[in-house]
Amino acid sequence: MTDYTPPKVWTWNKPNGGTFASINRPIAGPTHDKDLPVGKHPLQLYSLATPNGVKVTVMLEELLARGHQGVEYDAWLIRINDGDQFGSGFVEVNPNSKIPALMDRSGKTPVRIFESGSILVYLAEKFGEFLPTEQPARAEVLSWLFWQMGSAPYLGGGFGHFYAYAPEKFEYAIDRFSMEVKRQMDVLDHRLAETEYLGGKDYSIADMAVWPWYGGLALGRMYNDSGEFLSVQEYKHVQRWAKAIDARPAVKRGRMVNRAFGEPAMQLHERHDARDFETNTQDKLAAE
Repeated sequence: MTDYTPPKVWTWNKPNGGTFASINRPIAGPTHDKDLPVGKHPLQLYSLATPNGVKVTVMLEELLARGHQGVEYDAWLIRINDGDQFGSGFVEVNPNSKIPALMDRSGKTPVRIFESGSILVYLAEKFGEFLPTEQPARAEVLSWLFWQMGSAPYLGGGFGHFYAYAPEKFEYAIDRFSMEVKRQMDVLDHRLAETEYLGGKDYSIADMAVWPWYGGLALGRMYNDSGEFLSVQEYKHVQRWAKAIDARPAVKRGRMVNRAFGEPAMQLHERHDARDFETNTQDKLAAE
């Protein structure tokens, strides 16, 4: 219970508090001029290894693992706590100022792609992988992809915010979003009791989209002790699926790219060549 009464007209007159207060504001557009770097490859990724960022680096590494040389990419670190996403160059690529953002410079006219789900579909169609071309398999994969895009705000912006990041603990908010997250985990568990992957028998962009969020939760990597709090071990089929994807070599590499937190051996701030995984992780750079 609080004594707060909403005013007739809301105004932004104070910081909202919490861990990520500095990255939120009620207006769009750049706050400063800053050009984005451009590397040697046609695909230029500007990102951070949040769950949404990991979706795209996993997809890129999976495509490389299948032998697509045209998918070589430069990955540039966008530090959202420092406001990099509000630089003029980044806003040109993504007017919503959110990571990840991708520029495809392989054609005569550069193509910008923003929103992680859109990037996954773009890459899947460009390289002919991880998205069925025939119905009903294609519809099933896209349905689960967009399920994630619509559901994750309840996990991240709702549950994660109030459970781990808000400056105060509010029972109503935590209960509200815990209930919804557990319902979503149950949705996944029922689906994965029927089939190996979300789209069916084949691994797809649906799994790449859902795994960094709900797989991370199932594996105890999200929001401090939230796995125990939500009893994620109860979701046996989600556990099986999460562990299987976690073991994929391309997924292990994808989790490292644009990471600037956690174990130094898992941090590859920038990725410009496949050899960077062996030579340029933060633990190796610190040892030089």
